[in-house]
Amino acid sequence: MKLDNSKTIISSKIKLFAVTVFFSAHIILSATKLFELTLFGWSSMVWTIIFVSIWIFIVLLPMILNYQFISYSDDDEFIVFRYFKSGIFGGRKNSIEIEKKTFAGYKTEKQLMGLSLSITLYQNLEKGIAKYPPIYISALNKEQRAMIFRSLNQYSPKS
Repeated sequence: MKLDNSKTIISSKIKLFAVTVFFSAHIILSATKLFELTLFGWSSMVWTIIFVSIWIFIVLLPMILNYQFISYSDDDEFIVFRYFKSGIFGGRKNSIEIEKKTFAGYKTEKQLMGLSLSITLYQNLEKGIAKYPPIYISALNKEQRAMIFRSLNQYSPKS
């Protein structure tokens, strides 16, 4: 099985771009006095504050929820996660490859009232069990998460 959340990440980037263009146009038009937005009787300054707030929210939300691009595969004899931090400042690319026969299980953790969800993978090694850094799966939809959990449960040791 292979899956990735590229559509979610691309959608997030498009929203950020659209809000940035809209906000920039508003600032340029307001500064040049070509257009005065007074919708609902609110001044241009109020609208600027609203647009700035929306822009900041859209920029910070992926960072607060730890949105990551995730690619998952279990097609070969390895379980493979490739991921990197999404958002306005991207992160370095990471990869975790675990042989299916040495996979020791996983643990999920919720943060921020369940809005941020991470998964920690474990692998059996000669010296004990290795714990990998958490992978944030907040940007995956429920169906994608369920598919990954079903796949990982298939390879988890039976106790």
